[in-house]
Amino acid sequence: MFGGSAFSPEQRAGVYEAIRKRRDARVFLPDPLPEEGLARLLHAAHHGPSVGYMQPWNFIVIRSAEVKTQIKALFLRARQVEAGDFTGERHNLYTSLKLEGIVEAPINLCVTCDPTRFGPVGLGHHFAPEAPFYSTCCAVQNLWLAARAEGIGVGWVSILEREELQRILQLPSPITPVAYLCLGYVPEFVQRPVLEEVGWAPRLPLAALVYEERWEGEQTEALRHALQHEVQTCGCQKGRANDATREKS
Repeated sequence: MFGGSAFSPEQRAGVYEAIRKRRDARVFLPDPLPEEGLARLLHAAHHGPSVGYMQPWNFIVIRSAEVKTQIKALFLRARQVEAGDFTGERHNLYTSLKLEGIVEAPINLCVTCDPTRFGPVGLGHHFAPEAPFYSTCCAVQNLWLAARAEGIGVGWVSILEREELQRILQLPSPITPVAYLCLGYVPEFVQRPVLEEVGWAPRLPLAALVYEERWEGEQTEALRHALQHEVQTCGCQKGRANDATREKS
């Protein structure tokens, strides 16, 4: 039973659905993104939680083909380097994957972090100096979930050399790029994450990741039962057979 400030069942369902159906998009339609829609996403990001209410983020909206082409070239160089981390079948799978939609997406968005926004010392940062960067990631997640609710795809391009990205976007020190995102409408939102679908990695069972009181502390029977019930209810870990059943229904 939730408290008096809880959302209605329908509203709660919408929040959880956005979380469960959020995907990392790599294929985009050429349709333009309305300015009002982009503004709503940025508004959602700006309401992300931040340690010490620092709000360390900025948002660079990129539309020009010239800048996108520079970023795409940066990605291709970085991808070639990262491909060297893998061998054999893993390397072949890596090189076969489409990992970005930089040029195709109507909007690119670089989310940056200013760890000195209100000065060199921030509330809650003494023992967690990395807190501004965590806060910026929360802003990105807010934007991502809002985008899913709007039917807008978001893809995070992490395969970029940071110093070169800073040079292209003319970021002054100490501004740091945290996320380079591709935004736009997509042909579809796939049922499962692409990397799970192609076998790069499985979705880990939640129950194996939850401890109580200490590292590897055993779960209570009540929590174990609740976790199992949640898996059965949302169906997010039931595997390919149930995905196929849902698609036919």
